[in-house]
Amino acid sequence: MAAPKTCPVCGVKILVGMVGGDRVLFSAGPPGTRARLYARVCRYVEKPGCINRDGGSQKASPNDYYKPDAPR
Repeated sequence: MAAPKTCPVCGVKILVGMVGGDRVLFSAGPPGTRARLYARVCRYVEKPGCINRDGGSQKASPNDYYKPDAPR
């Protein structure tokens, strides 16, 4: 099984060494990628200790960014 790492800044768990790339366990919703974590959280963090500073080796897709619900 993959070795989990926990970010001391945001508390998210990252399963390192998974087949197909590292997996991020968010507090809500399905697992994601380091690129999604970077697009939604890490790029805004200015604190030292973030374990996902560069977003990993994957490039963020347009669906990785947070999109608030549209008003109805």
